[in-house]
Formats: sequence, structure tokens, C-alpha cells
Amino acid sequence: MVSGLLLYFAFICYAQPAACSLFPPKRASETNMPQKMKRLQSEWGCVSRWKDKLPEFLGFMVCSLLSYITRFYKLSEPDHVCWDETHFGLMGSFYINRTFFFDVHPPLGKMLIGAAGHMSGYDGSFLFPPGDNYGDVKYMGMRIMCATLGASIVPLVYLTVLEWSLSWSAASITAMMVIFDTGTLTLSQYIILDPILMFFIMAAVFSLVKFQSHHSRPFTFLWWLWLFLTGLFLACAFSIKWVGLFVILFAGIYTAWDLWMLLGDLTLSHKALLQHLMARCVCLILVPAAVYVGIFSIHLHLLNHSGPGDGFFSSAFQSNLVGNNLHNVSMPQRIAYGSIITLKNHRPAGGLLHSHPHLYPEGIGAQQQQVTAYPYKDENNEWLIKKYDQWGNILRGDDETLTFVKNGDLIILEHVSTGRNLHSHDERAPLTTNHQQVTCYGENGTGDANDIWRVEVPGAPIGSPISVVKTRLKLVHYLSKCSLFSHSKTLPAWGWEQLEVTCNPYSRDGRTLWNVEDHSNPNLPNVTFDVFQSSFWDSLIESHIVMAQGNSGLKPKEGEVTSQPWQWPINYRGQRFSGYNNTEARIYLLGNPVIWWANLSLLLLFLPFVLVWLIRRERGLEERGTSAERNYRAYTTCSWFLLAWCFYYLPFFLMRRVLYFHHYFPAFIFNCMLSGVFLDHLLGLMDSYLLPEKNGIFHNSGMVVISAVILQSFYMFQPLSYGMTGPLAREVNSTVTRLKWLDSWEI
Repeated sequence: MVSGLLLYFAFICYAQPAACSLFPPKRASETNMPQKMKRLQSEWGCVSRWKDKLPEFLGFMVCSLLSYITRFYKLSEPDHVCWDETHFGLMGSFYINRTFFFDVHPPLGKMLIGAAGHMSGYDGSFLFPPGDNYGDVKYMGMRIMCATLGASIVPLVYLTVLEWSLSWSAASITAMMVIFDTGTLTLSQYIILDPILMFFIMAAVFSLVKFQSHHSRPFTFLWWLWLFLTGLFLACAFSIKWVGLFVILFAGIYTAWDLWMLLGDLTLSHKALLQHLMARCVCLILVPAAVYVGIFSIHLHLLNHSGPGDGFFSSAFQSNLVGNNLHNVSMPQRIAYGSIITLKNHRPAGGLLHSHPHLYPEGIGAQQQQVTAYPYKDENNEWLIKKYDQWGNILRGDDETLTFVKNGDLIILEHVSTGRNLHSHDERAPLTTNHQQVTCYGENGTGDANDIWRVEVPGAPIGSPISVVKTRLKLVHYLSKCSLFSHSKTLPAWGWEQLEVTCNPYSRDGRTLWNVEDHSNPNLPNVTFDVFQSSFWDSLIESHIVMAQGNSGLKPKEGEVTSQPWQWPINYRGQRFSGYNNTEARIYLLGNPVIWWANLSLLLLFLPFVLVWLIRRERGLEERGTSAERNYRAYTTCSWFLLAWCFYYLPFFLMRRVLYFHHYFPAFIFNCMLSGVFLDHLLGLMDSYLLPEKNGIFHNSGMVVISAVILQSFYMFQPLSYGMTGPLAREVNSTVTRLKWLDSWEI
């Protein structure tokens, strides 16, 4: 509903003619005109202007209607969990249940999914197992919300191109490319973040263009409104995925160019220039920052109950979560020998010291029991703390005399589940080869001298006690003098992709700090004490560090199809959304190849055309009049869309995280906008130079041919989005073999 109201308001603002305003300017010849004649002239002027706008209005309505029809057709199918619905549907459930979780993306998209589910009657109890049938689960509200925003991309694209190019035919070509692209259609029909992200990216660009259209009327209500909406939508895009940063950069460059143009306007005073600068700083910097922080504040307020994401965060952060064992904590405060503890690496996103019965593989140091860091609560995180005294005696602490652990003590940590001791020796660590390997060694708590560690609390006097959570300590290996260390590097499959733990010879590294998170000892009384809960700003900063590390550490799952950026513009390989056999309806994310390959061809063709135009313009060879104005508008508009495409495509070549085909779709939409304007311009050039006396025959015929080709290609490839049944393309008698134009398409 909100998107519909925004689009309606936007088109009315666009189509409203100046002569039909509430207070039209008077001309001298009108002062003595009879009142009835004035009224008739005004009314007929408005009608005339609305007739001029009629093709634009009809194009807008038809494209919007087609977009909503195609996105809502078969929206309930397949009626089972498809692709990333297993993640984002479950995260929506967590918001409904107020259960804390961890995700590598900012929260707005999942919050909207949860809100849509809650308002449509979904109770948040479904776990979204991959491929499971929804049955009686009320999932349609969440799909409808995503489809609504996905469908609203088309009218936003139409209005943006129309505003910049002043050509309804260019806007119509662009809209058809987006409407009838099977990839964009598929992304819009499921409970995922992509349609939400693309909606806010396009809303931000459209608002920026509308703001620029009011440059001759600065500081009016509409000028302020579109500037404010630009900042709002920029914040929303960035609050869904951090790739929203690219549209912020685009808006920043556009704004800098706009201010540079204002600086060259000698009619503006210094005061006016300062007002322009301050208005943009407030609406494009302060407003987005406030909205972004506000969204995180709501996120942290809603998710205030302990959940599966606790272990990714510090002990202080966890103490804010109701149900976590650190919330209003009740446990022994001081650590004694014989206590069972868990150790948390004190860095942001640090894991819990962990071991399991699996050994390091051959060729990776000594083939002893693996030691890792693991972000989730697990019984394999538990360690029994024992004292090693100067006479070589080992005190387990299970007698009647309690002895507390102090700074400077020599200790042995026995892994509770396996009975082996935490151990290090002069072997290379598996990933960080300049560090020593850390293992578990021995049997039933008996090992050797390499199991001995010294407790060091930086800045604390020798003999000071060790407390739960509050004490930040180091474990220094007694013989090697290196310190127990963990970081964000993940082990290969043999290490269950858990975090590497080593012994670091550089003991000043902050990642060698640990704190005791859980503590149990039957000989000590439980007490309630203050754990120093983290403030909102501490939680906000930690959330971003954890998300950044999670993003950089993303790796493909076993059997998962990934892709490389060079493959995306050529539509080299798609992604399976649903169905893997002959009986299931198979959904395959793949762009309409006719549209995608035409897009790429037009983008490459645009480059020499704009270069020739720039050279001719610089040499004074450009024709004057309306032809020059059309060229200038077409080439500058396409250049801005090309810049946006570059922002949303080229940075992926620098990213080290796992990448997927769907990451390209914001860039694809900008490519469609470039193609629509440039193709319309080419048709106009053909009319001007080949048959100028025929009054647009090439242009009109070209529009018909383009529309027919796009519609025919969509009709051919629509089973990719709406579902394919029967034998696979590689099998005999398959009805979809005709769609497999490339061997890399896994149809």
C-alpha cells in the first residue's frame, strides 16, 4: 500500500502542469479578460496538457498493471520452502517470537518480512526446513509483501527513465525489459531480501531524480520532500544489505556534481550556496544516519530473548538477552579448581574454546585431537580447570578444600567430554603457520609438560582472583611462552569449518584475551552479580564487527552452485530455486537471454557512440537546436545509468566472499535503463537520418518489433519462473530441451 501511494503521488507530481497549479501567474493581457473566459482558457489549457501526457500516463498504467499481474501469477506455487526462504522466512519468525539470531545482513529486510507475516496471521512457529511443504502455515502474507515491492520496481523504473529522458517510449522499453525478464520475476515471488533491496534502491534513485527536477524551485515543499525521501530510501537500502552502499555512492557523486553546477551559478549568493550545502548534508547524511541507527535500535529492542545467535557475540552483549545464562546471572562468581568452565575469545565475534574427538589429518602437525573456536553453545566447549603446583602435583579441586584460581597460577585444562588436556607443541598451526599448533593430548586427564599454561591478567597484580565474564585473561604456554589465540580464519571441511585456535608467539595481540563465560562448581554457592551489560552503542558497534566478519567468512555449502562476476552479464549460469526431479515443479533463476544479451550488446555499443559524441561536441561539430538537446539528454542520461551499473557490478570483482548470480540484478536493472534510453535514441537517429520525411516510421516500427520480440521471448522462457515439470532438459522427450541454449544452464 505504501509503495502504491508513493508511486501515485510521484506520477501526479510529474504530470501536474504548471498552468494548472493553484496559483498560476497572471499575464498583463489577462487583467481585463472576462472571468468566464479566464476559466475556460485555464480549463482547456489543463486538458491540452493532459492530452500531451496521455501516452506517458497510459504507458505508466499498462506497465504497472503488467508488472503486478506477472508477479502475482502463481504466487502461492510452489507451496513449499524454496531456496533462501529457509533462512529469511525463519528470521521473520524470530522477529515474531522476539528471539535473537545472527545474520550477515542489516535487519530491515527481515523486519519487514516478520511484520508482513505477523499482520497476515502467521504465528512464527514454522522452522522453514528446506523443501518442506507449508501446509497450513500462513506464508502468503510474506510472499505478497515481497511480490508487491518487487512489482513496484517497474513503475519506479518507468518514472525514473521518463523523468530523465523525457521519452515515454524509452521508459516503456525499459519497463518491458524488467517486466518480462524471468530472473527479476523469479526473485520477486519468494520470501527473500532481493525484491525489497531493489525496491529501495530504485526508490532512492527515483527520489533523487525528482529532487533534481525541482532545481529551479529550491527550498519549496516538493524540493524538500524529494530530498528527504532520497535520504530515507538510501538509509533503507543500506539497512537491508550493505551493497546499498553503492547507491549511496551514486547519490553522493550526483549530489557533488549538482553542487559543482550551483557553484558555477554566479547569481547565487554565498549564503544561498551554504544553504544548499547544509540542506543536502542534513537530508543525505544526517537523516540516513538517524534512520539507520533507529532501525538497529528497533532490531535490538525486538530481539531481546536468547536464541541461536547468542554465541557470535560477547558475554557482555549476551547479558542483555532474556533467557541467556548471563542475563541476571546466577552462578559462582570466582573461579576455583575443580570448576567446569567455558572460555570465550574476547574479540568481537569470538568463539568459545572447543574440542571434539576428531584428529588433525595427516600432514597437519601432530595427529592429535583438534582444538577450535565454535560460536554456538555446546557441551564440547566445557573444560575442567586443574592446578599444577611447583612440585609437579596436579590438584583437581574435588577434595573438601577449595582453592581459587589466581593471576599467575599454572593450570591444566582438561576437556570434559574426551578427558584430554589442552596442549601445544612445536608444530605449525594448520592455517597460521608461524604460530604453534594447539591440540588436546593424553588420556583420562593425564598428559605431559606441554599441557601446562600460566594464567595472566594484563594490568592486574599477581595473586588477584579470576571472575566470571569480568576478568580478561591470557593463557600463556609454560614451555613455549606463546599465548592461546583465535581469529576469524575458518578451518577446511576436516575441521568442520570452525575457527582456528593457535598458540601465538606475539603475546600482545588483543586476540589472545579470553574470559570465562559459563561456570559451574557444586562446592560453590551461586550468586547474582552485575555483569556490566553492554550499552546500545557498544551493541551497535559489535553487531557491525560481527556482521563484517561473517560476510567476509561466507563460504559455499557442499554441492552449492556459485558463480563468478564475469559470468553474470552473459547469463552464463543460473541458480536452482526449487525442484530437483521429474515430479516436482522446478524453478530456475535465469535471466531472459534475449533481454540479457541485448542489454550487454547495447551497453558495449553505447561506449563508442558516446565517445564519438563527446569528440564531435568538443570539436564544435555537434548540430544545434533540438537535435543537439536530444543528444545531450540521451547521452548524459545513459552515462549516469552506466555509472550506476559500474557501481553495482565492478566491486564484486574485488570481493573475496562467496558470490551468487542474484547479486547482479541491481546492476541488471540499471543496464535495462541504459538500454531503454539508448535504444530509443538509436531509433530516433534512424528516423532523423534515413527517413526524416516519414515522421517516425522507424521509431514506431522499431517499438512494435522490440515489444513483439520481448513478449515472444518471455512466453518461451516463462516456465523457468512459473515451474517446469516432466523430464529434465538432458533427458529424452523433455519439453524444456528447447530452453537449454547453453550447456551451463542446469534446466
